[in-house]
Amino acid sequence: METTNSLPRTYQDDERVQKKRWLILIVVNLFTFMSTLDASIVNVALPQISKDLNLPIASSQWIVTIYLMVICVLILLFGRLGDMLGKIFVFKIGTLLFILGSLISGFGVTFALLLFGRTVQALGASMTMANNFGIATDIFPRTERGRALGLIGTFVSLGSIAGPGIGGVVVSALSWNYIFWINVPIGIVVMLLGQRVLPKDLFRAKGRLDKTGTFVFGMFIILLFAGLLLGQHFGYNNGSIAGVLVLSAVFLIVFLRVEWRKKEPMLQLRLFGNPLFSIGILCGYLVFLANFCFNIIAPFYTQDILNMSARDSGLLMMLFPVMMAVVAPLSGALSDKIGSEILTFAALLVLVAAQVGLGFLNGTSPLAYVGLLIAMLGIGSGMFMSPNNSLIMSTVPRSQLGSAGSVNALIRNLGMISGITFATTLLFASMSSVAGHRVTGLIPGHPEIFLYSMHLVFLASAGICMVCAVITGIRLVRSGHGMRHKPA
Repeated sequence: METTNSLPRTYQDDERVQKKRWLILIVVNLFTFMSTLDASIVNVALPQISKDLNLPIASSQWIVTIYLMVICVLILLFGRLGDMLGKIFVFKIGTLLFILGSLISGFGVTFALLLFGRTVQALGASMTMANNFGIATDIFPRTERGRALGLIGTFVSLGSIAGPGIGGVVVSALSWNYIFWINVPIGIVVMLLGQRVLPKDLFRAKGRLDKTGTFVFGMFIILLFAGLLLGQHFGYNNGSIAGVLVLSAVFLIVFLRVEWRKKEPMLQLRLFGNPLFSIGILCGYLVFLANFCFNIIAPFYTQDILNMSARDSGLLMMLFPVMMAVVAPLSGALSDKIGSEILTFAALLVLVAAQVGLGFLNGTSPLAYVGLLIAMLGIGSGMFMSPNNSLIMSTVPRSQLGSAGSVNALIRNLGMISGITFATTLLFASMSSVAGHRVTGLIPGHPEIFLYSMHLVFLASAGICMVCAVITGIRLVRSGHGMRHKPA
């Protein structure tokens, strides 16, 4: 490893950086929020975009998909580049590209131009997402690291969950173009603030880029996305779709073999030799999967079963991000004092209880009870994300913070996609089984079929969280009942 100074030093030794550390976190968090928001904010605008650009529904889905796909393909690469060129340097370039992509997307007078803008946006977003956790871990002292990472985790989750609500307001008040343009003035202000407060990189790891690994991993992600998208439209029992998914699995195996043998891999597989890191990554993936089961099912339940308006349904679902925003910083601060293990275990038990409760809702469930369960999901997620992020990042050497942060962000995005795919596949497969024919939506006059299938989804989601709780409970016992680990 080499540093940009003649003598090795840390950001904790620099008084100027420490005085500005919370301003630095604000810059990082605002771009984190915008980049995650733009993964979900577009969904609500797709009908209007499709109408204005004369697009079929299948084509319009690419406006969302290309953003997530580019992020997943490139995020490990930019994590590695962050370690080599400097995490703050890569982050700054990412902010500029994200703003430029937002501007182009807003001017998307043709489908091709809109997709190009979304690609540039995703390029910038992947650069910021891959390095935000690493920057915070590098700058904040151990006593405040949990709180800082907790705040980043909060903004990640808020961006992911609040997208449809914010997008609906913007589209109804202005037009779909402004869901992209709104990023430009905010982004410019934050970027200028970043120029003033973000320090120069101190640490750069020597090495070369892993071109083979980048290509093989990109093929895995592209084939995985293609298989999942086609499977949702045509069913997973189609031989060609199954073949695409099997081929994606083959590329994943090849990628892991290539990375294991490389001296300077894009993905440091040795990170997973640390059980704290591996368990944290696995549980983070599964919790995001479970949360997005709720995100995709809840609008159907509240609007079609409880007959709530879209506005009231949105307000009810906002209990999730609101409670998360309140709890996550507190949980992060508490993890600095008592350790991360016991908090993640308690959080998972709350999530299990909430998911089981959701698994027994019906058409006459009291609104207050539904709201309580949604709030519990927010509390459990807020309790979990901050300590888990702190646990993951605190077990990693400084020279690999960018790589670890990019793995964390990749797993988060894959968890979102997996949750949506898992929930819709299980829901419609179950409904089709009960109805006796292929179902891809609610059946008018038969709410009981939807409720039966919804129960299966939420109970399966509760089972996933329970698996995480058992794994985390074993880790808790072995670590000495939640004693704080010593960070890298």
